[in-house]
Amino acid sequence: MSEHDIKRRGLMLVLSSPSGAGKTTLSRLLLQDDPNITMSVSATTRKARPGEKEGVDYYFLSTEDFGLKVNRDEFLEHAKVFDNYYGTPRAPVEEALTEGRDVLFDIDWQGTQQLMETAGEDIVRVFILPPSGQELEQRLKTRAQDPAEVVAARMAKASDEISHYTDYDYIIVNREVDKSLAQLKAILMSERLKRKRQVGLSNFVRGLQQAL
Repeated sequence: MSEHDIKRRGLMLVLSSPSGAGKTTLSRLLLQDDPNITMSVSATTRKARPGEKEGVDYYFLSTEDFGLKVNRDEFLEHAKVFDNYYGTPRAPVEEALTEGRDVLFDIDWQGTQQLMETAGEDIVRVFILPPSGQELEQRLKTRAQDPAEVVAARMAKASDEISHYTDYDYIIVNREVDKSLAQLKAILMSERLKRKRQVGLSNFVRGLQQAL
């Protein structure tokens, strides 16, 4: 940010979609193209896998430490997935927002609902839809080469996930990645320009009026 920029508060860009709709690809491309947005790093109680780095892939915590942080309200959202706990640490996100940097979240509709309860004004919710059920099934088959029963289970789950599209501010039907990315960038630009996020706007306008 240059000295002439108007100070703004960052935003929390939430992307949700059924598996196979293209959310991960769009997230990766957006992070590559825009230096002012970073991926939220979750905390987890599961063990680190080979190649994973502390503070980059996850914050790795013991179950006891995770529980203490829950009790101290240090997570924006948290959930148990199978035998492990996952959560979004509040402090690094709040620090980024205060500094005018945006944070990207790749979470499901349940995590999004929790975020709305803790930080509603900062959130921009985008849901990614596949162009058709047939296309989604084909993507799942091609992507993971999973057995038919696994693909069927994911398709069944997708139907439930898609039913929550009304909880989101924006909907992108991901027919072509390039066009969907352009739409996502347009959403981000529009939200960055909202008056409520430009916390330095009043000082800028006051200085402008004095100069007239």
